[in-house]
Amino acid sequence: MKTFRALAALLDYPNEALLEALPELAETIENEALVPPAERARLLAFLGQLQGSDLMALQEHYVDLFDRSRALSLHLFEHIHGESRDRGQAMVELKKLYASKGLELSAGELPDYLPVLLEYLSLCEPREATELLEETAHVLIMIHAGLARRQSYYATVFAALLATAGLEAPLEEVEAATLDDTPEALDAAWAEAPAFGPRAGAAICGAPFGSQTPSPRSSAGC
Repeated sequence: MKTFRALAALLDYPNEALLEALPELAETIENEALVPPAERARLLAFLGQLQGSDLMALQEHYVDLFDRSRALSLHLFEHIHGESRDRGQAMVELKKLYASKGLELSAGELPDYLPVLLEYLSLCEPREATELLEETAHVLIMIHAGLARRQSYYATVFAALLATAGLEAPLEEVEAATLDDTPEALDAAWAEAPAFGPRAGAAICGAPFGSQTPSPRSSAGC
């Protein structure tokens, strides 16, 4: 499922390679039709807008969102384990999961980075990919809500990802995510419960995704 690789490229740090690959990404998304029609149309419109965009402006927007906001972090285990020791073990297990399908990480890549996870999903059968997305649903919904509140075009990518798995952000989830994203509020929210949804801890693609104990980049081409 090359669509997941396309979404991974769109959620990675933007560079010249991404801009050059936009026509290929659009063709993949259109032809595979994995994303439902409404979200696919909006996603393709977004790709069209990216063509000819100023790369530096895209990079600055990306850094402001994902590198400077804990609430929007694309490292999923930050939303589950924080800086606890559990995160390290969960990383090891996730890396083993990737290796089971021949996905090896490059130097500096962390396995809980969302674009890396999407690369792995591209290697899974559709049912396996959907199950793993369901496991990450709560985190994805919260990030989508934060992006929507900031009126970022990246919300379009998350909406497409959620729709691909038949997921939709409940209104109460969106409202809760937009009330208060100060560091103090976020710390309190993260300490309350695991962030990976009601099925946290289930076996995914043949291996456990990781412990859910509460506690306070990929290529552009397809």
